Amino acid sequence: MPAVPQPRSDDSLADVVPLASGRGAAGILLGEHLRQWREERGLRQADLATVIRGSVSKISRLERGESPAKTRDVIDLITFMRLSPKDKQYAERLLQQAQDGQWYQHFSDVTPQYLKRLISLEGSAEEITAYENLVMPGLLQTRAYARSLVSMVRKAWSEWEIERAVELRMLRQLILGRKIPRVTALIDQGVLLRPRGGQAVMREQLEHLLVAADTKKVNIRIVGFAEGASISPPYAITHLNFHEDGPAELVYVEHINGADYVTSPSSVDEYRAALVDLQGAAAGRDESKQLIREAIANYS
Repeated sequence: MPAVPQPRSDDSLADVVPLASGRGAAGILLGEHLRQWREERGLRQADLATVIRGSVSKISRLERGESPAKTRDVIDLITFMRLSPKDKQYAERLLQQAQDGQWYQHFSDVTPQYLKRLISLEGSAEEITAYENLVMPGLLQTRAYARSLVSMVRKAWSEWEIERAVELRMLRQLILGRKIPRVTALIDQGVLLRPRGGQAVMREQLEHLLVAADTKKVNIRIVGFAEGASISPPYAITHLNFHEDGPAELVYVEHINGADYVTSPSSVDEYRAALVDLQGAAAGRDESKQLIREAIANYS
């Protein structure tokens, strides 16, 4: 396995080309939810076409995320379908992201460049496999848990800056509402027992992890102390796989003051092999959920 990566300049990331921006991801996600809400109400695309004074093909393109979402059309649709206040707020947030371009650029003051690149790539990945040895995977963190981490690392930041950084992390998780990417989270057992943010925050985080573990698209596996002792690397690894028409697979390895994007086939092979070994050593899905439940009991 490669040694722990050393910091390098941002120029080294030039060979990583995103397939889709945050804007595209938000538009696709908005379209998927509009379709889901329509089908839940037993409506046809033709029923919605009349609402926006358009054609069935326009509704179809909107639901596939192929046409730019217009504010008037989306507001008319969610009003016609009588969404709950929560769903309406969610749709409006997605609409704003879809229109704002790369939404994460609005958080540039609290987001390092290397993380912005990862967020962009996550939005176009088909499969994400992440190993975490110190904290919960970013895509699975609760707001309170994320806030505790940001507050710990950025002690000089104001409350306003901390909240912006946390909001970025919450918006990043919107991709979990899509059919892809599929996510496999390999989590060191020690992460479950390390009370980030205190007892209440950690209990909420673990309960959130259990909910995620019950979904089909998220595979959570706990790497036990004994099982991972001889194979667990001392740093986190994230492997991203893309559609055959997208970028080549790559590995993201973050360290204290930067990150490496590994793209050379030989190095990617080594990291992929390490993740395969970790998954082989990790507890199964049901056993992993039991380990999470046992950890929750520690925070009663």
